Amino acid sequence: MFDGIRAIFERDPAARNVEVLLYPGLWALWTHQMNHFLYNMHIPVIPRLISQTSRIVTTIEIHPGAKIGKRVFIDHGFGVVIGETSVIGDDVTIYQGVTLGGTGKEHGKRHPTIGNGVVIGAGAIILGNITIGNNARVGAGAVVTKPVPANSTVVGNPARIVVLAGKKIETLAHGELPDPVGKALDEMNQRIAKLESLLKKG
Repeated sequence: MFDGIRAIFERDPAARNVEVLLYPGLWALWTHQMNHFLYNMHIPVIPRLISQTSRIVTTIEIHPGAKIGKRVFIDHGFGVVIGETSVIGDDVTIYQGVTLGGTGKEHGKRHPTIGNGVVIGAGAIILGNITIGNNARVGAGAVVTKPVPANSTVVGNPARIVVLAGKKIETLAHGELPDPVGKALDEMNQRIAKLESLLKKG
């Protein structure tokens, strides 16, 4: 319980006082802890009823079957969806609009596994039984359908692994995420300019 509060103070610059007790992400996670216990006891209906009530109150949908580690921080949280077989490690940060979803109608493990220390940017969608490695960064709006190695950053739709020359991306520094599509277009424009110059020289 107190680990969740500590995580907010460590990762949210707006956290200053007891107002953090009103954070919907905190309430959603606390409710899920109780709900997950009931789910594992194979109690029917009640866990889903509680999760749906929590969704209405917090705007965060967490299936009772999802496994969530310690010190997870859901910032703002509006529109977050966490599927039944999702597994989330410790010290994970999730921003608003994130979906941890399944693909198709397969049975068994069909939702993502999120490693320790992962940051998932606003609006990111992670689909299927894939693993996001420890300390990875998923950029805002990324659509991830393939595994992500540890200590890497992925951006775009479909998500691509990008390299930042060893520079560490801070948790909140979404504005520093690279644009691989823009970079590719710049390189293409430079090559076209060189070719045009060669043609003019004839």
